Amino acid sequence: MKRCTAVIADGKRYVFIFLLFPAIFGITSAVTHYSIPEEMVAGSVVANLATDLGLDLKALTKRRIRLDVISNRKYLDINKETGDLYVAEKIDREYLCNFKTSSCFLKMDVTVDNPERIFNIELEILDINDNAPHFRRDTMHLDISESTPVGERFSLNNAVDPDFGSNSIKTYYLTDSEHFDIDTQSGRDGSKFTNLVLKKPLDREKQATHNMILTAVDGGVPARSGTASIIVRVLDVNDNAPKFDKDSYTINLTENSPIGSTFLLRVNASDSDEGLNGEIEYSLRNKFRNGASEVFNLDSLTGELKIKGGLDFEERQIYELKILAADKGTVSLSSQCNVLVNVEDVNDNRPEIDVTSVSSHISEDAPPGTVVALMGVTDLDSGMHGKIVCSLPKDIPFDLKPSPDGNFYSLVTKEYIDKESKSSYTITVTAKDLGTPSLTSTRSIHVDVTDVNDNSPTFAQSPYTFYVAENNKPGIAVFSLSAVDIDEGENARVSYSIDRMNSDQSMTSFLSINKANGTVYSLKSFDFESLKTFQFFVVAKDSGTPSLSSNVTVNVFILDQNDNVPVILYPVSANGSAEGVEEIPRNVNAGHLVTKVRAYDADIGYNGWLLFSLQEVSDHSLFSLDRYTGQIRTLRSFTETDEAQQKLLILVKDNGNVSLSATATVIVKVVEPKEAFAASDVKNAVKDEEENNVTFYLIITLGSVSVLFVISIIVLIVMQCSKSTDYSSKYLQDTNYDGTLCHSIQYRSGDKRILTNCFPGDNVSFHNITSFFLFFSLSRT
Repeated sequence: MKRCTAVIADGKRYVFIFLLFPAIFGITSAVTHYSIPEEMVAGSVVANLATDLGLDLKALTKRRIRLDVISNRKYLDINKETGDLYVAEKIDREYLCNFKTSSCFLKMDVTVDNPERIFNIELEILDINDNAPHFRRDTMHLDISESTPVGERFSLNNAVDPDFGSNSIKTYYLTDSEHFDIDTQSGRDGSKFTNLVLKKPLDREKQATHNMILTAVDGGVPARSGTASIIVRVLDVNDNAPKFDKDSYTINLTENSPIGSTFLLRVNASDSDEGLNGEIEYSLRNKFRNGASEVFNLDSLTGELKIKGGLDFEERQIYELKILAADKGTVSLSSQCNVLVNVEDVNDNRPEIDVTSVSSHISEDAPPGTVVALMGVTDLDSGMHGKIVCSLPKDIPFDLKPSPDGNFYSLVTKEYIDKESKSSYTITVTAKDLGTPSLTSTRSIHVDVTDVNDNSPTFAQSPYTFYVAENNKPGIAVFSLSAVDIDEGENARVSYSIDRMNSDQSMTSFLSINKANGTVYSLKSFDFESLKTFQFFVVAKDSGTPSLSSNVTVNVFILDQNDNVPVILYPVSANGSAEGVEEIPRNVNAGHLVTKVRAYDADIGYNGWLLFSLQEVSDHSLFSLDRYTGQIRTLRSFTETDEAQQKLLILVKDNGNVSLSATATVIVKVVEPKEAFAASDVKNAVKDEEENNVTFYLIITLGSVSVLFVISIIVLIVMQCSKSTDYSSKYLQDTNYDGTLCHSIQYRSGDKRILTNCFPGDNVSFHNITSFFLFFSLSRT
């Protein structure tokens, strides 16, 4: 026999080879034994047969594999080029062999030629710890009575581990438990099983369920484990007697307590057991003497104690009752409590209120202390039950003044009464005795508050701001004001008037107001171009005695309408018709500026935005008109066949909702270049002279405007500083209005747009003058 050692693929495990070469019938046979661990990676080399068996590689003719358990899997193979015996498929020992078997082998026959020999190869599969213990059930339920004695054992389901030997289950562990432990033992085959052991008595009332974790650990390196939950439900036994919340109860009852349904108290006992062991029934233990019927009744299920018969303080003042609580267990347990019932005398007469005199109307200006009513109070009871205290609600302006003996009261005012806050009062007087329990009675006194004129009319807004379109029809209502007076009757009837003394007479002379409803009418038509805004004052006066009034500021803004036709500044002929003549040389190129049509509109905004268009033209191919600037330019050069005089009709219209327009005629004369040069020289001289004059006028105008602006600012500051408090309040401005009455006029002259604005205040003439100068200067430019 020969022994040798071979190293397998991973370089860490060793297999022992035993070679035996017997000679049978002239054929040399050998038995070779190898050992490898399971789960080796496919391709791992087990041994080299050529080296181990001393074979020539060419002699390996065939191999034959014989397996004891599974014959349809190819686990091993031979590399005929190198002679290596290698793992062809990963081997699972637990799948290949019964996991309870101590040994697991794969057998293979290798036949070689020259001479023919058969080698028997036996491969032992060694176990590794590749399986963790597991329980067939993840959760185990146990029912254990709380009366179970200590030391009682309960069988548990064991864990299983497919691994073998030291890799199989080694021990069990149980999570820490105050009441339970485990006892682990070994079977004849070396398997481990465990039992649950009770080490401390159970008490369901303290803990009805115990949850634990059982862990099975194998002996592999590293060790593997598996767990299962153990749920122990503690079964109840009748080991607790009912227990009352209180050992004794005391009840105080009046003698006039109604019988049959009067609830006195509910006794309550609890039993920590469950089921019938915890169900409780209540009962009265004592019976009353002298043949009297039972005075009290006890509900056996709820423990409610009620009055069953009448109580008489003069007959009996104290009742002592014993109530028993018993559970429904097989061996019933019970306990009892005492109930002491005290019968008390009652206050059975209510106070009476007698009103001797009353004033049903009181003026709201009545001084505090004014007497409204006198009343007397009585109570038929005696002692503290007959003493009376009267009171009023706290939220009314009245008070009670008692007489020295406390039998009479005066109802008086304690402050001034405001009818606008409340017009009438229903005063509830409450009389209460000092008995136990106290009895009360009430008496209502109705008082109406008469009105006095103590409130001025109040406007809905202050100040008012209205916007009125120009060109309104005279005599039609333009806006309306409203004021209210919270007094009543004549004291609340309001009439309206315009304060013409403090308002601008020129503004208010064309206004009238409806005295009854505050509607304002205009007696003339407004013109935005003449008047942009104005202010006046309205007075609201009631009809009381004495009369009260208030005033309000009214700001009126005139809204522009498209009521002005565009005015053409150029061309303008001597007779006033919009017509002009322009001479240009015949040799001008395309794009030559012939002239500009200049116009403006007195309206503002879209109403004053002007557009230019060609209405008629002698030859459409010669001229173009810019719709925004009014510039007329040539589209092409003139030819010999073109007429020497061309007529263009220009339409100028604004952008109002209803557009207004004007027309102008421009005559273009085509002249020879020499004549055009002479005419051009004359025009240039005239133009230079006009430009010099315009520059001079512009400087004078701008200087005048600047001086007037500075003077206006200084005057405005002086006026504001000199105003008194009364004057300022009299002409109070709108909080949303900045004090500047502004009007803007937009003019168009050629490609220039002129915008003029007014300055602070109502200096309309100053605005017109500056606008005129600025417009005149720029239009000439």
